[in-house]
Amino acid sequence: MTFKTALHSVSYAGVWTGQARLTLPDFLRRAKTLGFDGVMLMAKRPHLSVLDHDAKSCEELRRLLRDLSLKVVCLAGYNDFTLGSERPDIPTREMQILYVRELARIARALDCSLIRVFTSYDDLRTPYDQQWTATVAALKECANQAAAFGVTLGVQNHHDTAVHFETLFDLLEEIAAPNCKAMFDAWAPALHGMDLEAAVLKMAPHIAHTTVADYVRRPRFHYEPALVNYTREIDSIRAVPMGEGFIDYRTFLKTLEKIGYQGYVAYEMCSYLKGGGAEANLDSCARQFLEYMAR
Repeated sequence: MTFKTALHSVSYAGVWTGQARLTLPDFLRRAKTLGFDGVMLMAKRPHLSVLDHDAKSCEELRRLLRDLSLKVVCLAGYNDFTLGSERPDIPTREMQILYVRELARIARALDCSLIRVFTSYDDLRTPYDQQWTATVAALKECANQAAAFGVTLGVQNHHDTAVHFETLFDLLEEIAAPNCKAMFDAWAPALHGMDLEAAVLKMAPHIAHTTVADYVRRPRFHYEPALVNYTREIDSIRAVPMGEGFIDYRTFLKTLEKIGYQGYVAYEMCSYLKGGGAEANLDSCARQFLEYMAR
């Protein structure tokens, strides 16, 4: 099986120290030159912000995509449904749901059928069940808003709520919306020490998209002068070119093939990367991803 590939524009957005920044049109041209089938667009500045893209600018973007024969496979939204819980008088969740609705509008204008969203980060002031209920309710409403535009909502296993694959399965079952699926990535269950094959098989009914990046673990220690010794800290995780890290993508991708996955595999460089953030290194890593996928 040959997987369709996409490049996430966050890879050239200048979001981490030293990372090169391309404009959105220049990124699209770069993705085409590198040989990707499609693109995943970061739905915030400096790329696809809802504040900057009205009907006219979307049409201009659509013409460029058509000229490049490039498909937008996903708009990558950014949200946290427990954000602002300490100030219930401010309708923060409503604002975020409106943001998702605006993304659905732009997605339809760009012939894109998928929006990436997150769940929630833990809010220690709010009981777990209340956080869960609020997240489910917000995602249900987002799915309803997206459905009016013919768009699917993809929930990525990234934020604290439902980041474990079994809990994400529970979340999607509770939402029970036909257009609410999983943007299921390998790096979270790999960091959790989970069996990637078992995770994919469990999530199989819901997977609509996956985004990949590879990482290595680097041990960290804190010096204790009084003991003339070190205490162990949580490992740092550093991005490396595809195939050079600890994530078993061979098993992950083979299991996606086994379940008949038809979506894209998107590559992202969204944190400090071995070799730095210069365009030449970003391009080199993007090409290495395509070579890995071809093998």
